[in-house]
Amino acid sequence: MRTKHYKSWSGLNKQLQDCLCEALKERVTYFLTRYHEVHNAYGRATIRVDGKELVNFSWTEMYQKDADYYESWKKIGKWGDTPELIEKWNQEGIISDWDFLEAATEFLQMNIRDALESENYLIRVFAIMDRRVGERTLARYRKSEEYKAYPQWMRQFYELRLNG
Repeated sequence: MRTKHYKSWSGLNKQLQDCLCEALKERVTYFLTRYHEVHNAYGRATIRVDGKELVNFSWTEMYQKDADYYESWKKIGKWGDTPELIEKWNQEGIISDWDFLEAATEFLQMNIRDALESENYLIRVFAIMDRRVGERTLARYRKSEEYKAYPQWMRQFYELRLNG
């Protein structure tokens, strides 16, 4: 996996929580667990709002990605991330717990403008809820309504921030 190193989930979680805008600080929580007794220490991550799980990212998505890799390999003879696969996964929210960790660690090292424009949709989700996003940027999103074309799993976080 390409996940950048982090010392502990509690430390990473604290950094993510510290980035949340004031309106979402008491509402949004992140969760990650690893099943160490299971082969490859599979895990599960979620983003919750008001205690309700809005999205989850688990090891089962890794199997979906492997199946997509295989289908792509059969069609084009290439194994790995292609723009078509990345777009499919973004649209369908096929994101594993490892993808969650990778996005979180990458996001924490990015400036907010780059994060808001990232090709990684989960990084955009972290970014739109970030305290560094100013009122002019939020007003621009409200006016353009470009977020309405995003997949539902992602759009709900934009609506949360823009309407909250």
